[in-house]
Amino acid sequence: MRNIAALFSLLMPGFGQIYNQQFIKGISFVIIEHFDNMFGKINKTIQLDFNGFHHQALEMINYNAMLFYPGFYMYVVWDAWYYAKDGANKTITAIPFIFGGFLGELGAIFSTKLPFASLTVGLFMIIPSIFAMIFFRHQ
Repeated sequence: MRNIAALFSLLMPGFGQIYNQQFIKGISFVIIEHFDNMFGKINKTIQLDFNGFHHQALEMINYNAMLFYPGFYMYVVWDAWYYAKDGANKTITAIPFIFGGFLGELGAIFSTKLPFASLTVGLFMIIPSIFAMIFFRHQ
């Protein structure tokens, strides 16, 4: 049941750390996520993209702030999951999360060429995370 920390971080970076009672780290991650989201206009871009305004979404996004987000997001999810797992191998369990962050960065870079860029990039990051949580659940 401790995997819930990672699920909280999937919803909002930092919530998993707060669930793990790492309050300073969790609040710091929530603040960083808030400012990156605000400066990158990520939520507005997601809303436009999901409503079919793909071109406007791509024009609105601040790529300098947005390119930080996938790696940060995946690190926060892995961190919440790792500290919720007793005896997890830090090196091995990080690999799928690193892969998800890398795919998220590539998706962000090539977002102009992807259909539903927000959804596609999000799935690039979330699918490896869920795979890792399932695959490493008994370690």
